[in-house]
Amino acid sequence: MKLGYDFFARDVLTLAPDLLGKILVRKFPDGTTIRLRITETEAYCGTDDLACHASKGKTSRTEPMFMEAGTIYIYLIYGMYWMLNIVCSEIDNPQAVLIRGVGQYNGPGKLTKALKIDKTFNKTSIFRNKFLWIEDDEFSGEYLTSPRIGIDYAGEPWISMPWNFKLKNFKVDF
Repeated sequence: MKLGYDFFARDVLTLAPDLLGKILVRKFPDGTTIRLRITETEAYCGTDDLACHASKGKTSRTEPMFMEAGTIYIYLIYGMYWMLNIVCSEIDNPQAVLIRGVGQYNGPGKLTKALKIDKTFNKTSIFRNKFLWIEDDEFSGEYLTSPRIGIDYAGEPWISMPWNFKLKNFKVDF
């Protein structure tokens, strides 16, 4: 079942762990389709969260975070890795979930490279998109929480917030 607007129109701290176990589907222009289980996510909680891009306000880069739930927010880090984020909550309440791992691809840059996800997806809808969407196959599993990765610039308490979510004992099943 393809997930729709209502699934994403929720608080990021509810959505991020709920995305674990869902299926990220990438359909390529030639019709080839890859389905991979989401294994790791991170929550970014709006303008007060100093690790969140929205903490600097609305800019041309962060504009997708201020859009409707389900908007895809893509940005480049280190000049070479695209990051896949899904906006949640409501318009002008900038919250997003970073997809950090799917299937055998552990790391947000590895997954976007393998699935050929780039800036062309930025500002598009995850539930209206014909080349990238998320499905639910009723999988459920336990997960672990830990601090987010690579956000030392944000300082405390943001560094220590346990807003990284990872499936426990996950084995690639597709």
